[in-house]
Order: sequence, then structure tokens, then C-alpha cells
Amino acid sequence: MQDKLVTIFGGGGFLGRYVAQELLARGARVRVAERDPSNALHIKPLGGLGQTQFIAADITRPASVSRAVQGSDAVINLVGILKGDFHTIHVEGAANIAKAAADAGVAALVHISAIGADTKSPSAYGRSKGEGEAAVKAAFPAATIIRPSIIFGPEDQFINRFAKMIRMSPLVPVIGANTKFQPVYATDAGKAIALAAMEPGKYGGKTYELGGPQVMTMAEINGWVAKATGRDPGFLSIPGSVAGLIASLTGWLPCAPITTDQWKMLQSDNVVSSGTMGLGAFGIDATPLSAVAPAWLVQYRKHGRFGSRVSV
Repeated sequence: MQDKLVTIFGGGGFLGRYVAQELLARGARVRVAERDPSNALHIKPLGGLGQTQFIAADITRPASVSRAVQGSDAVINLVGILKGDFHTIHVEGAANIAKAAADAGVAALVHISAIGADTKSPSAYGRSKGEGEAAVKAAFPAATIIRPSIIFGPEDQFINRFAKMIRMSPLVPVIGANTKFQPVYATDAGKAIALAAMEPGKYGGKTYELGGPQVMTMAEINGWVAKATGRDPGFLSIPGSVAGLIASLTGWLPCAPITTDQWKMLQSDNVVSSGTMGLGAFGIDATPLSAVAPAWLVQYRKHGRFGSRVSV
């Protein structure tokens, strides 16, 4: 990848820094495409002088996407949302990127989808992810599709969100307590994505599902976070009917605990499908939550790094 140019749409986000860091370490040049490039300036120090560049691009505007991919050897689409206009972002936006990459003669396209992507999914999120995959394959048949489970890391909005709730309240409500997840470490996911972009001959045209070494229910994840932060709150499992009502009544609010569509997503486990290629196909040993998360969860302990340590 020495001096090869990789354009990353959504590279300024949580996962983007891990993908960029892996590519930069291997000598690639990285172009971060964002609606507001200033949101991605934290990527620049990860590489050498002149190794990173930024460009303003909106995936809903084909002309700006075409400009962003010009001269690229590989393109990665990390853009995704959890609420809002799923079809515009996950389907039309993904199609715009795939078409532009094909037109520009780009050698590799890596599209980040999600476990549960299915055109027949009961949730709009899942359906849009499935439709997005289909649109990408239609425009760029050799694209690599990567479906991660929940991704965790120091900057995530998953493990950290639970840690904040547990720190703030002696009684923590848990929605979807029995739903299973297979959390994957951001560094592992970033490496797999970078490898897929670097070796299209090996990984192109295939679909991979990324999950960590542990399958945990929502309740188990909350319990683990509490123990790791030295907290002992009570947990209140919210019945499905009540959670569904909360979602329908408050899901439209900006800070709603859960939307109706997110509630529908929780009705299915978010784990790697049996027989599906995953991190092992990239030669990556999955990192367990307990091996890395305590290092940043220390901030949530009662007395920070001076608080009592708990073996997890």
C-alpha cells in the first residue's frame, strides 16, 4: 500500500480513526471525505507529513462523491446512521459511492453494513442496510461487504453509554435484556476493513461478519460494565410490552432512550451467523472486552484510577 490512495467516506467517525490508523501505518495515503472535513482533523496526527488529506463530500450528492474518489486506488464507505432517513443514507448514498468508484476505475471498494442487514427485516434500519448491500453489489460486483456486530472502543457510544448510566443511578433500566450481542473491538474491525481495501483480489466480492470472542446478552454486558467500574447498582429489566410503549411514545424525541425502529432491532440477536467468514479470514484473533475496556473504563470508577480495582 506504499503511496496508494484510499478514500474513506465517514472517516472522521468513531471507526474511521482505526481504519485510517491501520492504513497509514502500512504506508497508504488517506483521503478523508466528510461533509465537514474539520470534524476529521484528529486523523492527521496519525500519519506522516502529507500522508493525510481531506475533502468535503456529501454522499447524497453524486457530483461531490465523484470528486472525492478521483485518483483513488481503494474506497471505503463507513457512513451510517441509527435514526433518520435510512434510505437516503444507507441505500442512495451507498449506491452513489459504488457507482462513482466503478466509474473512476477504483480497484477496491469496501462497504460497511451491519449484522442483521436484510431487505425483509422488520426494522427500517435492517431493511435499508440490506437494500444498500444490493445497490452496492449492483454497481460494483467486486465490492467487499463487511457486517460488524456492536463495535466497542474508548470512544464508543455503547459501552461508555452504559458506564455513564451506571455511574449516575443506583437503579439502571435495561431494555432488551435477553438480546444477544457479539461485541467486536474497534482495532480488530479497523484492521479487517483496511486489509479488505488493500487486497481486493483476496477479499473482493465476498461478505464477512465481524464479532468478538464472546456472545453476551444486554443484561450481561451491563453487569460486566458495572463490575469493571466497581459499581453495584440494581438492574431493572423492562418488559417488552413496556419498552415498546416507551419507544412509540417518546422515540421521536431528540434524546429518547430508544426509538421504535431500535426496539424492533432488539427483537433479533446481533451475532455472527453460523458458517459465515469473519475475523479469522483476515488472520485476526478477536480481542475480548475484558482485555482492553478496563483501561478506559477507569474514568467511571468512584475515585477514578485511584478507586478499588475489580477483577473482570
